[in-house]
Amino acid sequence: MRLTVSLFAGLAVSAIASPISSIVEISSGRVQGNPPDQTGVRSFKGIPFAASPVGENRWKSPQPELAFEGTYNATVYGSSCSGALAGNYMGESPLTAPSEDCLTVNVWTRANSTSEKIPTMIWIYGGGFEFGTSAMATYDGSALAREGVVVVSFNYRLGVLGYLALPELDAEGTMSGNFGLQDQLAAIRWVKKNIAAFGGDPDNITIWGQSAGAHSVGLLMASPLSDGLFQKAIIESGAYWDSEHGSIETFSHARTKGKSFKKKLNVSSIAQLRALPVDTVVNAALWNPSLDPGFTAFAPNTDKFVVPKEPAEIFDLAQTQQIPLLGGFNAREDLIFDTRALPHNTSAQYREAAEAMFTEHSSEFFKLYPGDTEPQATNSAYTLTGDLVISEQTFEALDRQARSSSQDVYAYYYNYTSPYSPVAIHTAEINFVFGNLVPSFSSSESPTASDEAFSEKMRKYWTNFAKTGNPNGDGLPKWPEYKGQGEVFLMLGNTIAPIENPGQKRFDFISSLRMNGALPASWWRQNL
Repeated sequence: MRLTVSLFAGLAVSAIASPISSIVEISSGRVQGNPPDQTGVRSFKGIPFAASPVGENRWKSPQPELAFEGTYNATVYGSSCSGALAGNYMGESPLTAPSEDCLTVNVWTRANSTSEKIPTMIWIYGGGFEFGTSAMATYDGSALAREGVVVVSFNYRLGVLGYLALPELDAEGTMSGNFGLQDQLAAIRWVKKNIAAFGGDPDNITIWGQSAGAHSVGLLMASPLSDGLFQKAIIESGAYWDSEHGSIETFSHARTKGKSFKKKLNVSSIAQLRALPVDTVVNAALWNPSLDPGFTAFAPNTDKFVVPKEPAEIFDLAQTQQIPLLGGFNAREDLIFDTRALPHNTSAQYREAAEAMFTEHSSEFFKLYPGDTEPQATNSAYTLTGDLVISEQTFEALDRQARSSSQDVYAYYYNYTSPYSPVAIHTAEINFVFGNLVPSFSSSESPTASDEAFSEKMRKYWTNFAKTGNPNGDGLPKWPEYKGQGEVFLMLGNTIAPIENPGQKRFDFISSLRMNGALPASWWRQNL
């Protein structure tokens, strides 16, 4: 049970070395975790990192965590955050039910003493900012912790509960619109303050995520609020929260959307909004997964607080957190997003839609995304979707961090396939990175020894980077540093070898359309 604001909330956990058991003393009190597994990994789950975001705390910045009465049970995951999409996540059922009271953190560690200062990796899950949870079997951190890192995951507010923007909320304190991103910052601060108690190094933190989690990492790298909170970053398929509708939602449009939502619920004040049952709020803002969540749902925006301006411009100007970066994209990013592609039933239909979108740039566009035949039009429409939603911005963030800063950057192109993982779709790499080869939603085949061996390489690349800022190590194919201009990527596939960026010409074209970091505003307006 939590009682009062922790007296330790502003203090780091004691630096005095002490042995680590299944009971750990943190800033808010004592927590009881799980005993070590047969490999020595202890897990601590469901620890609150902020006060419950319910009642008066709904649509407020995360408030300080409360102190525990007695010893807190940290043996099971906390509730998942209520989101805008019910059901499974990529075919895998969550381990916990959704709730508005969900801001908890999980830790996996093999440390035996608080003096060990083990490099720490903080995972941010994906789900379009509309669904997802840290309580997924795929995200269990045990296998990665065995590689010599402390692994942390956490929940953050989703959908309308995480990203509602209104002038009335702005007037209460900090700018509204990105409460979910503020939760992420609060979780990282909690780690910075408490991870030494689990044997982790608060000065060697890597944040990493996939899809919306990777977009989160990019947005946090571009945020002035994250100064000094982490030392390295990994982006798996995401960076700026761009989409086929262009760049991240603007400050003004986010507030227009918020006002429309308030009108839809027939309320006249924030107090009335906060008094509504959570199911009423969430059900009034459900997301259709065949549509762009950044355009049709509540998601990150330029709130002038967490996200001060276009993320792409911040990367261009080297105003990001100046830290080493590793990241990349998958061969078939488009497959999950193909319902969002340009119309392409016929070549003529595709060309008409493309000309409306790319206007005076259409001639150059068709050289890169041809549509003279129906098969060409279909392939190009899908390729464009993968590029706009994921691949181009991921490449651009890596490229700008390499060219505009002095930091080391490592870029990958993922195309590994096997009967267990038959297509290198969006999300395909996650199971291999975590070393949890659980049943795949894209196949009923079981993993083989080859899959296990590939997963071991992925785990070592990721954890080596977290330890030193360089993914290379004994027994691994060399991963060259990326220097810019599309050279050199590492192909992470059935063959692991250096290659040039396979989408370079397409990505250069899309990037050329930006003005002050923003893709054409007409892409957004023509869909309103």
